[in-house]
Amino acid sequence: MDYVEQRVAQAASSHEATANTLLTPLNGLLLAALLYVAYAFLFRKPPPPEVPAEPPATVFRTFTPRTLLPYNGENGMPVYLAVRGKVFDVTRGRNFYGPGGPYSNFAGRDASRGLACGSFDEEMLTKDLDGPLDTLEDLGPSEMEALGGWEERFEEKYLVVGRLVAAGEEKEE
Repeated sequence: MDYVEQRVAQAASSHEATANTLLTPLNGLLLAALLYVAYAFLFRKPPPPEVPAEPPATVFRTFTPRTLLPYNGENGMPVYLAVRGKVFDVTRGRNFYGPGGPYSNFAGRDASRGLACGSFDEEMLTKDLDGPLDTLEDLGPSEMEALGGWEERFEEKYLVVGRLVAAGEEKEE
C-alpha cells in the first residue's frame, strides 16, 4: 500500500504545482490585457456622425451672357442657366444640365427661347454674347405659357443666384 499512497501524494502535489503555475504575474498581466481589449471592443463608443460640409455661400450678382458662359459645369465649375433674366444655380441637376446631359447646351447660357420652343438646337441660343438680350417678343402665347411653366419649376427647385443683363448694362444698378 505504500506504493498507492506515494502515487496519491504525487498526484496531489502535481495538482497543486499546476494550480500554482497558472497564477504567475505574467499570466495575470496577460489576463488583464485580454479583459481590457474585450471591454474596449464591446463597450466602445461609436464615432460621432460626420457633418457634411456646407457649400460655399452664393452671392447674388449680375451676369452678362459672356460672364455666364464659364458656368457650364466644366472644369469643376457650377452649372448656371438663365430664364427670363433670372440666373439659376442648377448644379444639383448636373446630370441634366451639366456636360453630357440632355440640356447641356443651355448650361452657362440664356435658355429662355429654347425652353419656350421645346428645342435644344443651337439656333435657340444667343450668338452675339456682347449684343442685346433676346426679348422673346416673337413668341406666341403657348410658347410663353411653356416658358412660364419652366420658370416656375426652376424657382421651386433651384436657387436664383443672379440676374442676366446685356453687356454694358451690368454697371447700371
